[in-house]
Amino acid sequence: MAKWSNWAGNQSADGISIVRPADSEEVSTTVRMAADSGGRVKPIGAGHSFTAIGRPDGIQLQLDSLSGLRVVDRESGSVTVGAGTRLHRLNELLAGEGLALTNLGDIDVQTIAGAVATGTHGTGNRFGGLATQVIGMEMVLADGSVVACSQQERPELWSAARVGLGALGVVTELTLQTVPLFALEAEEGPMPLDELLSRFDELAEAHDHFEAYWFPHTRSTLTKRNNRRQLRQGLDPLARWKEWLDDEFLSNTVFGWTIAAGKRRQSLIRPANRLASKALGSRKFTDLSYKVFTSPRRVRFCEMEYAIPRGLAVDAMREVVGAIESSGMDISFPVELRVAAADDIPLSTASGRDSAYMAFHLPAGVDHSSYFALVAGILDGYSGRPHWGKLHTLDAVALNERYPGFGEFVALRDSLDPVGVFTNDYLDKVLGPPPGRPTSC
Repeated sequence: MAKWSNWAGNQSADGISIVRPADSEEVSTTVRMAADSGGRVKPIGAGHSFTAIGRPDGIQLQLDSLSGLRVVDRESGSVTVGAGTRLHRLNELLAGEGLALTNLGDIDVQTIAGAVATGTHGTGNRFGGLATQVIGMEMVLADGSVVACSQQERPELWSAARVGLGALGVVTELTLQTVPLFALEAEEGPMPLDELLSRFDELAEAHDHFEAYWFPHTRSTLTKRNNRRQLRQGLDPLARWKEWLDDEFLSNTVFGWTIAAGKRRQSLIRPANRLASKALGSRKFTDLSYKVFTSPRRVRFCEMEYAIPRGLAVDAMREVVGAIESSGMDISFPVELRVAAADDIPLSTASGRDSAYMAFHLPAGVDHSSYFALVAGILDGYSGRPHWGKLHTLDAVALNERYPGFGEFVALRDSLDPVGVFTNDYLDKVLGPPPGRPTSC
């Protein structure tokens, strides 16, 4: 029997059995055995979710062997990839083929299947999350059958499984629609909070990918404006020493020191935020898209993120800023603000509406309950939808009111997995228990 914990250390399990299948047939065998004995199976990727969505209760499938590019169709740009492929490796493999994912989040340690299943996204008014790039899947269902799904084959399953939460089956392969390898021209620099709020809509519209970070207890933000460029326009990457200084030393090492100091002496948090906001400089460079989209994250944290209707972003941000500043809390991490295009995926946080995302972090090991409850209470009033892999307290009753396709998703889950082979306590809470299995006590 083994133990497991996630990246942030806030979710754990012991007494579990770990299975490392080599292919979909071995996944199928494990699922059949678990179903026959009344057990549960939970695949795990990098363990980068902060919720218990990947917490095993019985058998844990580690899919590291199901990795790499399987098929590359150069004419269409579609690629088939093993579910356990880490995003950073996938980006490198695609670049070697002259291809790229259309959009990415800012972390690349996750597996492609885990990132897709939880609704991972980046930023950009015209661009959806990772799941919008999925055009096909191979899955193992609760009865052990290995099935393929796409817009043409089992379309109902494909539609829902793109953000499937691990509730519909074990994804073993994904087929992704890629684009020709491209570059991003990045421009980063400070901006006063009041200017950001007054210009937010303009900036989000003017740039392909725009995001901002507000430093609590200051009136300062950091903005990132990324615009797509063809490779023939050339690259102008950061010098190696500058990249190390900004992204490793300042953003990770020094930030880690200030976080550790703030955990020991809370009175240091506010002056550290003021110092960080003033120390920010501007920089401009052009590099391959995945090298600009993603950043190393060495400082461990816990996170909550909500999606709200895009047009309410500024009002919500003003309210959040006011609530944090009047709360008396000392908040060490910046608040992140991003945007994304609407999609048609039932449990995507952008389902049916252009969205703005607000993300909140605290260091791992620090009590986040009061802070997260404060901002969640505000964003609930904006029809907020919490990221499935990030902390929240909503249950199936509340979530059903926020997703037009929630009932259809649950009905599909109940038909595919009526006894809950793939469920766990988190999924029982956010979806309700399957009809053949009561909620765990």
